[in-house]
Amino acid sequence: MKGRTGSIEALAKLVSQFSQERAPVVTGGYVNEVSRSAIGVRGISDRAQLGDLVMIRYDNQLHPAEVVRLEQTRVLVKPFDDRIVPALGTPVFPEGPFRIAPAPDWRGRVINALGRPLDGKGLLSAGTDPGPVDCPAPSAMDRGRVEMGLRTGVNVVDVFVPMCFGQRMGVFAGSGVGKSTLLAMMTKATDFDTVVLALTGERGREVRDMLEGTMAGKLHKTIAVIATGDESPMMRRLAPNTATAIAEYFRDRGDNVLLIVDSITRFAHAAREIAIAAGEPPVSRGYPPSVFSQLPRLLERAGPGLVGNGTITGIYAVLVDGDDHNDPVSDAIRGTLDGHIVLDRGIAAQGRFPAIDILGSISRLAQHNWTAEQAKLATSLRGLVARFEETRDLRMIGAYQAGSDPLIDQAVHLVPLIYDAMQQRPASPLAQDPYSDLASALRPREQS
Repeated sequence: MKGRTGSIEALAKLVSQFSQERAPVVTGGYVNEVSRSAIGVRGISDRAQLGDLVMIRYDNQLHPAEVVRLEQTRVLVKPFDDRIVPALGTPVFPEGPFRIAPAPDWRGRVINALGRPLDGKGLLSAGTDPGPVDCPAPSAMDRGRVEMGLRTGVNVVDVFVPMCFGQRMGVFAGSGVGKSTLLAMMTKATDFDTVVLALTGERGREVRDMLEGTMAGKLHKTIAVIATGDESPMMRRLAPNTATAIAEYFRDRGDNVLLIVDSITRFAHAAREIAIAAGEPPVSRGYPPSVFSQLPRLLERAGPGLVGNGTITGIYAVLVDGDDHNDPVSDAIRGTLDGHIVLDRGIAAQGRFPAIDILGSISRLAQHNWTAEQAKLATSLRGLVARFEETRDLRMIGAYQAGSDPLIDQAVHLVPLIYDAMQQRPASPLAQDPYSDLASALRPREQS
């Protein structure tokens, strides 16, 4: 009996030793359906959640994909690299939610949507607190208030649509009107501790043009997240979320962060492709309902942090398809943001840059930036611009005689000078006092 007990103890010891030395077994599923839009996987339905990361073993490497639909016996996943076409039976391993761990020395780096370096400067250091890239915004009652004004250095913005720390502003424009150039000029603002730039769905050649040209000298405090137009919709949808997660990390450290997303419309387009691939029906000009729930969820993450923390000032480029400012995406974004800057193709055709439509642009938080005198001046100038533009056709056909209306005469005299004073080029130095520059432009003519 004693020998039998000793054998059992020896066997138990051997099993225990074997289990400690052997690496844990990773269980996964397998590919059972492949199409250009999505990949079906069996065997992980009970362990995966919507939005989780999975790894597909393909060509002797593991490639990430995201769960876009859950069913009883299978899940649909969409790879981040849409060139991945695995064979039936290929193993797939669940990984849980995608997380990143930003660190202070990420400033000055260029990364992709998955947080991998693109600049050839070596691996990124990992922070101590990894978090999901898609997290909820701070509670409305716990976050700070937007009260402090800032200077972007762009005269026409600082005078007519001034911004505040923690504000979310949209730049609405058709293609080729100067949207990206204006955004690059605003990244030079000196009031921010950190700049996070997300280039989503843009042309690949613009990346180095913007980083090494327009933003030269400011890259030491900038993190650029790049997902160009030739990348998969998964990468294009992920890039703004990754950039926002990085901005949230620096905000929680107490920084005033400038977050620029160019463009949020490409994010919506990518979300539409993914939702349709997952079987969601389109409801509004080809957009499924989930797109209109993802937009405010992303945009609300910018803004002031918890009381005592920093802020995220969000500037989002909105590509207006066909110059239609009332398309569903533009409408949804405009209603969520704290103001909008409208770029006009007709103004650009006149050679005035930035091609901002002063009358069509508005900042809902301007009162926190203007003094009483500045508010009065900006309102008066806006009125002159309105009178100048509404009588343009009348004056062009000679139906107005000078002296008939003193206000129109004043507008005809001053508005062209205002337009000239508001012009800036990317190579121009940022203005320190836009009101002083405007006064200098108007004073000589007024005295004459």
